[in-house]
Amino acid sequence: MSERQYDLIVIGAGPVGENVADRAVQAGLTAVIVESELVGGECSYWACMPSKALLRSGAALRAARDVDGAKQAVTGDLDVAAVLRRRDTMTSDWNDSGQVEWLQGAGIDLVRGHGRLTGEKTVQVTADDGTTTDLVARHAVAVCTGSAALLPDIPGLADIEPWTSREATAVQSVPASLAVLGGGVVGAEMATAFASLGAQVTIIARSGLLGGTEPFAGELVADSLRSRGVTVKTGVDATAARRVDDGRRVLELSDGTTVTADELLVATGRVPRTTDLGLETVGLEEGSWLDVDDTLLVRGFDWLYAVGDVNHRALLTHQGKYQARAAGDVIAARAQGGEVDDAPWGAHVATADHDAVPQVTFTDPEVASVGLTAASAEKRGLNVKVLDYDLAHVAGSSEQSDAYVGKARAIVDLDRGVLVGATFVGPDIAELLHSATIAVVGEVPIKRLWHAVPSYPTVSEVWLRLLETLGRDSA
Repeated sequence: MSERQYDLIVIGAGPVGENVADRAVQAGLTAVIVESELVGGECSYWACMPSKALLRSGAALRAARDVDGAKQAVTGDLDVAAVLRRRDTMTSDWNDSGQVEWLQGAGIDLVRGHGRLTGEKTVQVTADDGTTTDLVARHAVAVCTGSAALLPDIPGLADIEPWTSREATAVQSVPASLAVLGGGVVGAEMATAFASLGAQVTIIARSGLLGGTEPFAGELVADSLRSRGVTVKTGVDATAARRVDDGRRVLELSDGTTVTADELLVATGRVPRTTDLGLETVGLEEGSWLDVDDTLLVRGFDWLYAVGDVNHRALLTHQGKYQARAAGDVIAARAQGGEVDDAPWGAHVATADHDAVPQVTFTDPEVASVGLTAASAEKRGLNVKVLDYDLAHVAGSSEQSDAYVGKARAIVDLDRGVLVGATFVGPDIAELLHSATIAVVGEVPIKRLWHAVPSYPTVSEVWLRLLETLGRDSA
């Protein structure tokens, strides 16, 4: 056993942990990262990168088939083996040597093994061979362990060994049929990907697809999936699960029907990776989400931070990295006796987590949103006007696709004259989102947005059409 001291100990070497440590080191602190799996974390190997790689080839093929002149050149279907090879490239074949090299170049130490709090500012790391290393933090410990797939309490489900997002994104061969339990982002994206790869897909989504977004988003995605042969079942629950003699999985549903498939993907939510983390040694509950303030400091502590999924604020990689930049900077400021800028939108806070979170779901069509929905704005009691526009009526969309289907919605706070939310649904709409994010975060006055002239002919012309729907004198 050995003991080592650092200014900062980070548990979890995903992109969130890497960014916390990097910002602290850049500010002059020493830092060590503890990781029990691959450096680079969930996003690099089992989530964002491999899932988008699985989706991209199908999206590109469909885009070509929707443009006359290009569709005549498309003479075959996807090369599934090539899609999987490209996915493997995106994950570096699940080899983290490149990420380890980056840590070394950034001046961040790495200790491999399972990290566990043993008391205030102390972490014990147990390696695979059973050896232990005791780490002591002079200033802070940051928990960046992320989240894991939730396995719901359905009789028989655990016994049939269902897939989670990890097995789905790391698949080595595409099953003939796949059942997807859950209609959130993971469920909708994986239904899209596996349908394009040739599987017969059934998705079971009790409350419809993409709950929490504008209702039309889930409806358009469901329509698209059905048009591609996916069975979309809504309004039903899974009540039991079992295997049949040929090894296939069977889900029994609340309406008395069953769904049988070669594989079952469970995508019904996430749980924090805080089990066996030693939280009880500092008075916290094992397995719980960690409640933090806007500087990512766990409430009731002056040394313990929780950054990324584990704090349950916004379970998105980009939002976790945003939190990490604030956390790394504020840890350094507090350690060095510097000024802490913790006012809203200050340098040391994650203000955007509350009302300005951007998200893209890479289905076909894509769904991109930021800020409040019409329902959440109404719940807040805001005096808003909802602006809708059919994206197929924009000149840029007709140039992009001969079969364009999409919709845009903007939520305007009439009292303040600013945009508080936007949702876009359509092919390749993701790159349109950041303009809305800037408008929401910057609280750009609607009267000023009239002077932000969209280029013609682009899909961005929808900004002008939305403003025209509002009327120049309405805000």
